[in-house]
Amino acid sequence: MELGYFAAHEQRDPNTLLEYAILAEKIGFNSVWSSDHFHPWSHTGASSGFAWSWMAAVAALTRKIIIGTGVTAPILRYHPAIVAQFISTMDYMFPGRIFLGLGTGEAMNEEPLGYRWPNYHERLKRLEEAVQIIRMLWTGEWTDFNGEYYKLKQARLYTSPKTNVPIYIAACGPNTAKIAGKYADGLLTLPMRKEIYINKIFPAMKEGASEAGRDAESLKLIIELEVSYDEDYDKAMSSCRYWAGTKLPNCISIPDPRELETLGQTVSNEKLRESWFVFTEIEELIKLVEDYLKIGFNSFVFISSSPDEKKFLNIFEKKILPYLNEVKM
Repeated sequence: MELGYFAAHEQRDPNTLLEYAILAEKIGFNSVWSSDHFHPWSHTGASSGFAWSWMAAVAALTRKIIIGTGVTAPILRYHPAIVAQFISTMDYMFPGRIFLGLGTGEAMNEEPLGYRWPNYHERLKRLEEAVQIIRMLWTGEWTDFNGEYYKLKQARLYTSPKTNVPIYIAACGPNTAKIAGKYADGLLTLPMRKEIYINKIFPAMKEGASEAGRDAESLKLIIELEVSYDEDYDKAMSSCRYWAGTKLPNCISIPDPRELETLGQTVSNEKLRESWFVFTEIEELIKLVEDYLKIGFNSFVFISSSPDEKKFLNIFEKKILPYLNEVKM
């Protein structure tokens, strides 16, 4: 079991997140996952740091924690070859400490820059082509690629990765999960009903792995747990309302944080609690992790919207991590 700390640039400024990332290593987290968006999920009090430069700072100021994106969309604003170059350079400088998370993206990353927001089918095909391009370029060989959406003509990365950089693909449905099984080293997903994992997500991932001649059992199953902690339940609940817009059915198609924030006010606390785990007792979070372990997840990424993040991290170090380390054994 691996434990990751999620650095949400939307809610906190880059300097504060850097402090938390350094603290996460000291506490004993295995990894730091950086969000990678152009616009944030809300407007008031929001931030929007650039993941790539921030990750380099984290790597330089820490010694062993593994760092990556959660997740990058190599759809329009990022050409996949540039993503490959970025990660390659990071792994060259900090070998064995870098991973790449990929996904199909959101309109907030593309439309503000003047791009047309593609439909899901196109984004999925772009993702599939992108991960192939990235893998090919990491070999250091001269590369041609003639896809439906991306082209390479005798492209080569002169600075190759020093290690085998893991790629994780975010999936909340079977089609993307199948792509993860075909190309990725693991699948990242969000809290859903247990039967969705068992009947849709995991079988699709295994199908993709089988088609590619890969061992599905070797792939990581990663769950991002959205949590908010305080002894005062109302304070913890209020703090995670920043993310209410993410619970709108069409949230990924809305590029304007002001609109997301306004529409998010219509989202009830009950709806928010379907994915956000608001807790006041440590045992509640431990029970949640145990439930996901039973489903089959072996890697956990914690995104905290706690009103006092240092208090959450302190509680995690003193009371949660020791128990989870015993579970690892």
